[in-house]
Amino acid sequence: MRPGIFAVRDVNSLITDTSGDGQLKRAVGPTQLTAMGVGAIIGTGIFVVIGQGAALAGPAVILSFVLAAVACAFSALSYAELASSIPVSGSAYTYAYATLGELVAWIIGWDLILEYGVSVAAIAVGWGGNLNAFLDAAFGFALPDAIAKSPEDGGVFNLPAVFIVLAITFLLVRGVTESARANLVMVVIKLAVLIFFIVVAFANFSTGNFQPFAPEGVDGVTSAAAIIFFAYIGFDAVSTGSEEARNPAKDLPLAILGSLLICTFFYVVTVTGALGIATPEQMAGSDAPLAAALDQGAGIGWAAAILALGAVVAITSVVLVIFYGQTRIFFAMCRDGLMPRRLAAVNQRYGTPARLTIGLGVLISILAALVPLGTIVELVNIGTLFAFVLVNIGVIVLRRTRPDMPRPYRVPLSPVLPIIGILFAVYLMTDLPLDTWIRFVGWLAVGLLIYAFYGYRHSRLRQAATDPAGPPQRPESRGEEQP
Repeated sequence: MRPGIFAVRDVNSLITDTSGDGQLKRAVGPTQLTAMGVGAIIGTGIFVVIGQGAALAGPAVILSFVLAAVACAFSALSYAELASSIPVSGSAYTYAYATLGELVAWIIGWDLILEYGVSVAAIAVGWGGNLNAFLDAAFGFALPDAIAKSPEDGGVFNLPAVFIVLAITFLLVRGVTESARANLVMVVIKLAVLIFFIVVAFANFSTGNFQPFAPEGVDGVTSAAAIIFFAYIGFDAVSTGSEEARNPAKDLPLAILGSLLICTFFYVVTVTGALGIATPEQMAGSDAPLAAALDQGAGIGWAAAILALGAVVAITSVVLVIFYGQTRIFFAMCRDGLMPRRLAAVNQRYGTPARLTIGLGVLISILAALVPLGTIVELVNIGTLFAFVLVNIGVIVLRRTRPDMPRPYRVPLSPVLPIIGILFAVYLMTDLPLDTWIRFVGWLAVGLLIYAFYGYRHSRLRQAATDPAGPPQRPESRGEEQP
């Protein structure tokens, strides 16, 4: 009989797919993986949303950053367990395939295509805006609107956004080692910029701006946390590099949890320093709140150029890591037959899915050239939160269905902590606007049609079950040894 739509991929068969002609290079170590997490997290979040959060919560925005980090931490624990146990590309998509079945895996994969792909385009648009801000602050020059903005924003063609997407595409095609090294350099630069801000802020620190601490009470703190959550998105991208980690069992949990801890520390110290030199109103009224804090609070106007440069570098590394995650998720879906399998071909010279990467790069660059930023933050948030829910459920399910499976890292107090992770994600999802839910449901409806007419019929899981010569998808072995 053909497996149904909730058929589950065996973990052994998933790991077997990572060897042979379709094998990606295992070339990334713990430092580079952690830098990928930091590179994906620290971007427009700390450079932009800190002002939006301060407008809602006042000085209590510090608590909002902590609350958002705690909400992410429970899901990060679940990502760490599954990434170390199933070291295969695809992140939440692959974990869902191994625990909840093909249909759920398709839904989350299709969701992640939206989250990662459209996010790259939107972040690239933001990169162009920050590049103009840097050119203006440092040299008194800015690119004309005609080649720096989308048609809806009064331009013709967003050239900077296209440039950064194509440049990152070229880097990703060249290899994961080169990409990881470039990201590590950018992470060092943007952390240095944040350290510069922290040192200057605490050298001019005053406690006068901390009263009243929570003018909007608990509601203000939680509302700000729902927005600030966007600043933490990215640690899950580390799990997309599972198949290219040299020692996934040890390195992936360290990188996922370590990057979240590092970024939380920098976020809390940065926002505390900013409030020590500027009022929440001063930061809320600026598109560059950290630069505004230095200019209006500390009287250091020339520092705006340094902060603008830091924002450009920060956003570049976000584009790199998120686009990397997009290609690996798409690669896993193609290899499983739910998307055209020929796109999963690995270039023998570079060890990357070059054809797939170039195709996605061209599509995303067109999107970035013509579409404004819009409401992408909410769309990205709902996609990420939905993935968090399924990953936490996946840990609970796999503990029951495969209790003897090797788990180099285990979530403590399971299923209590995964359930808390689910509740946090659902709570934050309920704070998102109705329009976001409508767009999200519409996107999933389109995905279900594609699965019904293509993915279901071309699934490798289903073809192997009906082909007498095909390899069995559910081996009867009692144990599983991982490479």
